Amino acid sequence: MGRFNASPILPCVVNGGRRYLSNSHSSFSSSLNSFAPHIDALNKKPISRSGEGKMYDRFDSVGDALIVFHKMVFKYPKPSIVEFTQLLAAVVRIKHYAIVVSMCSRMELVGVSHNVYSLSILINCFCQLGRIDFGYSVLGKMLKLGVEPNIVTFSALINGLCKQSKISEAVSLFDELVKKGYQPHLTVYITLLNGLCKIGNTDEAVKFLRIMEGRGYKPNIVAYSMVIDCLCKNRLFKEALQLFSELKVKGIKPNTVTYNCLIHGMCSSGQQKEATRLLNEMVDNNVSLNIVTYSILINAYCKKGMIYEALEIIDRMRKQGIEPNIVTYNILIDAHCKKGLISEAEDIVDTMIERGIELDVFTYSSLINGHCLQNKVDKARRVLQLMIEKGCAPDIVCYHTMINGYCKAKRLDEAMKLFHELSRKGPIPNIVTYNTLLRFMFKLGKVSIACEFWRKILASGQVPNTVTCSILLDGLCKTGKLEAALKLFQAMRNNGLELDIISYSVMIDGLCKTGHIEVAKKLFNELSFNGLKPNVYTYTMMIDGLSKERLSDEAHQLFGSMGDNDCLPDSCCYNVMIRGFLRNNYTLKATHLLAEMVDKGFSANTCTATFFVELILGSNESISM
Repeated sequence: MGRFNASPILPCVVNGGRRYLSNSHSSFSSSLNSFAPHIDALNKKPISRSGEGKMYDRFDSVGDALIVFHKMVFKYPKPSIVEFTQLLAAVVRIKHYAIVVSMCSRMELVGVSHNVYSLSILINCFCQLGRIDFGYSVLGKMLKLGVEPNIVTFSALINGLCKQSKISEAVSLFDELVKKGYQPHLTVYITLLNGLCKIGNTDEAVKFLRIMEGRGYKPNIVAYSMVIDCLCKNRLFKEALQLFSELKVKGIKPNTVTYNCLIHGMCSSGQQKEATRLLNEMVDNNVSLNIVTYSILINAYCKKGMIYEALEIIDRMRKQGIEPNIVTYNILIDAHCKKGLISEAEDIVDTMIERGIELDVFTYSSLINGHCLQNKVDKARRVLQLMIEKGCAPDIVCYHTMINGYCKAKRLDEAMKLFHELSRKGPIPNIVTYNTLLRFMFKLGKVSIACEFWRKILASGQVPNTVTCSILLDGLCKTGKLEAALKLFQAMRNNGLELDIISYSVMIDGLCKTGHIEVAKKLFNELSFNGLKPNVYTYTMMIDGLSKERLSDEAHQLFGSMGDNDCLPDSCCYNVMIRGFLRNNYTLKATHLLAEMVDKGFSANTCTATFFVELILGSNESISM
């Protein structure tokens, strides 16, 4: 199959054809030459074609279309471009886009002149193949030949841009078309609306819905459902329900998809009553519940730990003639595994296999996690091995879960062995996996190994996140390497790494516990300058450090100022402050604060209670609670 002719062919167009590049799409066309032998080989094969009334309505196979095409290009006189266009459209309908591109190239070679319809089909095919650049090249060819692009041409380009998530470019092209007087079809509006929703741009999606209405296009239930789903995914549930009410007022009937979007949103936000109301409304309005609806409900019950209720829904579902699918089964397996009901989860797996449903990566991942949660890492490893043997490639989650399981079982050597296997065979370890290993190296006292591993993290090109920094600083502080932690902390700040409140709290804790209270105070005072607010853990560490240095008044002053930062003391913070008072013989203050703590619904912990008991026994005085 030859390329397009060099002279008229496809200069790349930029900015709607105003700027051209001289190179053609030869690299793409050359890859399609392999289709020529198919045409020649099929020359004498009998055609199996359905629907004789319209010659190109439908082909049973692309081979049949190629036979017809071969006969057309060798026919004399040549069929009209209209007939060729009908054939191209038929091949597009069976989604053989690359074949269409090859056919177009062959047509030019045999002298068939393209028109706006055939070139629009070609643009659409390039866009469907993910080559929007070649689509623009065809537009450039049209402009050079004096062929006027129509709305179908531009619609194909808009669709192509949306498929590649280039939504802003698609919107710009759309706006330009409207300015020039083109009237986009409803499908173009829907395509753009879908693109805006997919990138989560709720404001623009709602605006675009209003633009559609303003231009005389009545958004259908598909359009409304897209926007409602987008609003729910962005947790704008109030706005989603308002839009839902609006469409009903306009006489548009919500369908199963619309209800599913809302029910999923309500369930994910814990609004179970609203979800139930919507479910009942579905039933009352004779809107069918499908497998997605049931799976949403099953997932909601499972997340609340209500497995028995989830199983009841399965029974109800089956009575309606709807069988669970892989998603439904995976939800149940995951819930059972997280509850420690591994045997029951395996029974569900057996049911899946009996029904001919193949286990996927999520199924295996849930089983691996279930065994690891029960500290049965050898069983988890066997599941991982079985998964590989069955041809299901483990993803990073499976490997991470297994590595985490080994670490929790204090089997660091095996965790590292699996990590090296992962590094060699893929998928590429992510920072979460690195963080897990680093944390447990410090936890098991392997400081030198942890520091070496940190250097490997940097060498691998992985970008440490705030969790990595906190793990490293915490590990160094807790293993008595405070000086190294301070140097690293300073280096991180100097290199522009954005340290969060957890990293600062770790350092403040380490400094307080080693008696470096002045340095701790300095760091604490820096928080506001760095745009950070101390949390209850930060305050507690600082209060404890000040109390141990017999600075109880300063500690109490800090305790009293917590509300200024919208941070209220918790049970641990109260207990630390009370013990600080007792440690410094401020018995009356401790007693008053204890009463306040009890009023807040907290209670003294064992350590605080022991302090009071020792005080009572030592002084032979009773303390009023």
